[in-house]
Amino acid sequence: MSAELTPIQQRLEDFRQQGRVQAGSLIVSVFGDAVMPRGSRIWLGSLIRLLEPLELNERLIRTSVFRLTKEEWLCSEPAGRRTDYLLAPAGQRRFAEASRHIYAARAPQWDRRWRLIMLVGELAGKPREQLKRALFWQGFGMLGSDCFVHPSVDLTNAFDALIADGLGELLGRLKPLIAADTPYGSAASDLDMVHAAWNLNDLAAMYASFVQRYQPVLAQLRADSEHALDEESAFLLRILLIHDYRRLLLRDPELPDVLLPGDWPGHQARQLCREIYHRLLPASERHLDRHFQLANGQTPEASPTVYARFGEVDPLG
Repeated sequence: MSAELTPIQQRLEDFRQQGRVQAGSLIVSVFGDAVMPRGSRIWLGSLIRLLEPLELNERLIRTSVFRLTKEEWLCSEPAGRRTDYLLAPAGQRRFAEASRHIYAARAPQWDRRWRLIMLVGELAGKPREQLKRALFWQGFGMLGSDCFVHPSVDLTNAFDALIADGLGELLGRLKPLIAADTPYGSAASDLDMVHAAWNLNDLAAMYASFVQRYQPVLAQLRADSEHALDEESAFLLRILLIHDYRRLLLRDPELPDVLLPGDWPGHQARQLCREIYHRLLPASERHLDRHFQLANGQTPEASPTVYARFGEVDPLG
C-alpha cells in the first residue's frame, strides 16, 4: 500500500490527473512569473523540459506556444537550429499590467470615483461578445446592457488593452467617463453599484476554495521548514500557485475594502499566496538556475526584483 501523499504532492498530482489541461493558460503563467524576470525569453526546448514533470507532453506545449504566438502574446526568434520564444509587445503590456495586480502587497487605495465605459449605439453579435469578454478580463462589471463599470482602472490603459486585443476598431463606439460624488441623498449608493455589477458570492466562493486548497500546503511548508523542499517541486508548486491565483484575479475587480464584507476571503487568499510564494522562491530559483536556457545555451540571471514581489513577509508566519 502506497504512503499517503503530502499536501504538496497532492496538489501536484491533482494537476497531473486533470482530464483536460489548458496548457496555453499555464504557459502564460510561466512566462509572467518565471520568464519575465530573466529577460522575457526562453528556448522552447527549455520550456518543454521545465513543464515535463507536470506531464504536459511536447506536442501539447508546442501547439500551445504556436497558438500564443498567433494571438500575439509571444513571438519567435530563431538561433541556429533552435528557437527562442519571447514576449511580443502586446504580451509585455499584458504581463506588466497583470504583474502589478498579482504581486501587490495590498489592494490599492480608492479615490471614491467610478470609471465608466459607455457603449454608444447598437453593437451585436460577435463584436459585442468580444468587447464584453475583454472588459470582464480587466475586471469591469456591467450596469444594464451598455455600461461597463470599474472602481479604479486607468481608462487609458483599458483602451490600450482593447487595442492589444484586436478591438481597436470599436473605440469609436465607446465613451470613457469618470463619475464624481453627488450631494443628493437619493443617488444610488456605492454598495448598490457593487451588487448590481458583480456577483460577489461567486467570487467569494472561488477565493474560499483557493484558501482550502493551499492552506494545507502552507502548513506543510511551515512544519517542514528545516527540511528543504526539493528544487523541482518548489518550482512546479510555485507555478501552480501563481497560475491558480492569477485566474482568480482575472475575475476580481479589486474592489476597495470599504465596498467589501469584513470577512472577505480575498484578503486571506492574498496573504496565503504571499507567504507560500516567499517560502518557495529560493529553491525554485535554484531550479531555474540549473534548467532555464536560451537557444544559445546561456542561462540569464533573474532580476533581483523577483524577491521584492508581494513586499516583505514574516518568514515565521
